[in-house]
Amino acid sequence: MRGSDTHPWTLRDVVVALAALALTVGLLANGHGSARGIDLPGVALAGVATLPLILHRRSPLGVFALTTAASAVIYALGYQTGPPFGPTVALFYVANDDRARSRVGRTAAVVFGMFAVHLAASSISEGGFPTTPILFGVVVWGAAWGIGDAARGRRARRAELAERAARAQRDTARERRLAAAEERTRIARDLHDSAAHAINVILVQAGAARLLQERDPEAARSALTTIEDVARETIGEIDQLVRGLREDGAAEDAVEPPTGLTALDTLVERHRTAGMAVDLRVAGRPRPLAPSLDQAAYRILQESLTNAARHGNGSADVAIAYGEARLELDVENPLAPAAAEAPMDGGHGILGMRERAALLGGTLSVERRDGAFRVRAQLPYGPGEDGR
Repeated sequence: MRGSDTHPWTLRDVVVALAALALTVGLLANGHGSARGIDLPGVALAGVATLPLILHRRSPLGVFALTTAASAVIYALGYQTGPPFGPTVALFYVANDDRARSRVGRTAAVVFGMFAVHLAASSISEGGFPTTPILFGVVVWGAAWGIGDAARGRRARRAELAERAARAQRDTARERRLAAAEERTRIARDLHDSAAHAINVILVQAGAARLLQERDPEAARSALTTIEDVARETIGEIDQLVRGLREDGAAEDAVEPPTGLTALDTLVERHRTAGMAVDLRVAGRPRPLAPSLDQAAYRILQESLTNAARHGNGSADVAIAYGEARLELDVENPLAPAAAEAPMDGGHGILGMRERAALLGGTLSVERRDGAFRVRAQLPYGPGEDGR
């Protein structure tokens, strides 16, 4: 019944054709008003009018034309006056076939032409104008066409729904892959920030331990302890981030929530232990932050302090302000003489801070003035987080 079917026939097609043959032969044998009784030519014509239904999948319109022509001969020879079972079923198959829609003109011409041939045969049999066969043919063949077309429409709708479901599934899978790619980019950025910060602290502490190992052994041991702690913490954080990059990460190995401003005191203390004078000020009433904002704020402060330790002269002022609609971060540090003229805004660290702020709909600016370097960020709380 479909234009895409590749099998020439099925068992159901055989059953339908044999049933139509049996009904047609029964009319030939017992039909009322027949001018001619059943005989071998009549049975042969009944076979031609029904058995081709088996091959309707290959050419439904051709099968309809053949069965209707044979049925017209049966009517013209006066074998029967009952309904033409073979052509009626064949017309159902034509209406139910997708190819009929692509060749509407040809289909209509064949259907109306064969209908006229059948009516002409009926007029020959009845010896007058076939009023009753016309009305009967319109009702029966109209019903066959309507039922077949409705079945084709239902099949088309089911196919469309199946395609929509498959397309939605593909879109969902693509969105999931894009989300995973974005998450991996974020994790890679976190990995860079953590590693850069840890290496900078370790570098400063290693230099302090080397210089103080003879003059102040206790301070040297403290520096080595800080190196050990930073290395251990960083290894743990890197391991946590790398687990998030694994394609086959199991549910039980889910990555824990990333670091936020709750770890800021530890970050500041680590830099103070490394010998940097960090002044931390918090203004406004602290409030719960969205995980993305909390993490971005921490990473921006971490990268700013790392730059201050690397390019500054040993001090930094950190200001955090909880405003009505946004979180404001301000980190300023004096520049060391060697870094006073070096470019400060082209590295991956500052680029990463700007990207974090932009993803949250915020802004980040860097400024060098009067021998000092300043990072300012404004990060909006987002819908439902402004405290109102």
